[in-house]
Amino acid sequence: MRKIKEVMRLRFELQLGYQQIGRSCAIAVSTVHKYLKRAEAAGLSWPLPEGWDEARVEEAVFPASPPPVQEQPPARTLPDFVAIHEQLRTHRHLTLQLLWEEYRQANPDGYRYSRFCELYQRWRSKLDVVLRQEHKAGEKMFVDWAGATIPVHDRFTGQVWQAPLFVAALGASSYTYAEATRDQQMQAWLRAHVHAFEYWGGIPTLAVPDNTKTAVSQAHRYDPDLNPTYYNFALHCGFGIVPARPYRPRDKAKVENAVQVAQRWIVAALRHHKFFSLEELNVAIRELLVRLNHRPFRKREGSRAAVFEAIDKPALKPLATEPFDLSQWSRARVNIDYHVAFDSNLYSVPYNLVHELIEIRSTATTVEILHKGTRVASHLRSRGRGQTITNDEHRPKSHRAHLEWTPSRMVHWAESIGPNTARLFERIMADKPHPEMGYRGCLGIIRLAGKYSAQRVEAAAARALLTGACRYKSVESILKNSLDQAPPSSLPPAATPPHDNIRGAEYFE
Repeated sequence: MRKIKEVMRLRFELQLGYQQIGRSCAIAVSTVHKYLKRAEAAGLSWPLPEGWDEARVEEAVFPASPPPVQEQPPARTLPDFVAIHEQLRTHRHLTLQLLWEEYRQANPDGYRYSRFCELYQRWRSKLDVVLRQEHKAGEKMFVDWAGATIPVHDRFTGQVWQAPLFVAALGASSYTYAEATRDQQMQAWLRAHVHAFEYWGGIPTLAVPDNTKTAVSQAHRYDPDLNPTYYNFALHCGFGIVPARPYRPRDKAKVENAVQVAQRWIVAALRHHKFFSLEELNVAIRELLVRLNHRPFRKREGSRAAVFEAIDKPALKPLATEPFDLSQWSRARVNIDYHVAFDSNLYSVPYNLVHELIEIRSTATTVEILHKGTRVASHLRSRGRGQTITNDEHRPKSHRAHLEWTPSRMVHWAESIGPNTARLFERIMADKPHPEMGYRGCLGIIRLAGKYSAQRVEAAAARALLTGACRYKSVESILKNSLDQAPPSSLPPAATPPHDNIRGAEYFE
């Protein structure tokens, strides 16, 4: 609100200057000058007549200018929005551009395309809430688990378990399918989809699921990660997946309404019934589905079944000719021992994939391991626990060579140097609780032959046997201090006399 009255009071009653008035009213000096000039032009003086408030003063000082006279455009033919809307719902490939072109052919002086779209969107926004969301024929199905469950009694034990309810609804007709399942796991989720397709006699173009783990591995507003098993199932059947945004129930309003209807007309209707098997329960649900889909709409003509037969059913894709091979997908990181953990067992992968993130596709009989979409390993699935399934080709050469080492092979290597070295190796491995504990020492002695020569190592091995110092460090010390070059008289005989307590190389086979 302008401060015209205060400006006039400060000027004519208190005789303040323009700058003082501007600082007092927090306005510019030019504004003070403009207010006073306009007041003078309007014939106002101070004090103002009784009853003049700020609004009346402003109206007198700043009178509203009359609106410009606009020429009325010639009347144009209004499009038939009801027929346009019905055609868009019936034909999923139809666009407003084509409808506008047909409208202009019939009405050359009609509205341009932008005005045509604006009028249609304005008309559509005033429709009933049931029709506000646009759904093309055969385009979308909305799937979800209902919040309510149905009790099933075990005939033999008397125990009661709760059966979840799967609900699916088509977008254009709201034609609903419901099925009770054993659980909410992947196998039940996919089987319910297959039964829904068979119930409809075709497959829609898109599926709109909630962010359940059987559909979405990682929820995200813009880039959700689809569950690999569900994604491969969609590829097999030929439909796409568009998950609803997290915490946006309006994205799947159709199935939210279908869930509510199913809970009222199926779950509530079966509250007095006692079921002893899942098959018996689903037979009762199928009977109620017929009644539900043939109930007349309250706010429009027809029923779900009638609209489905007229709109959705002709637009559905044909059913898949082959059944889907159900497989479970998971992710894991390769351990440092080039094995991945899956289902309480370890499976090998090529050693160059250590620390890499891989995908595991498992069936009832096989376990396939993929890296960046390429299969790198395949194993028969083990049903035990704590087992290690290894393909030798996945090991590095050094590991395969190490596994091929045996005590007899060590002794055979030592014989290429000399008989005393072979006896020394036998002694080293015999002194250990397990022969493999002496492998490193034997390998070290073989390497000494490359540094000092085989003759010197053979002589050092003979002295080590004579003194009882049968260790790698003792042999190394003998060579380093040239004790192997002692007189031959101090060396032990080349051959050991046979004795029952002497173990030969065949002992370590």
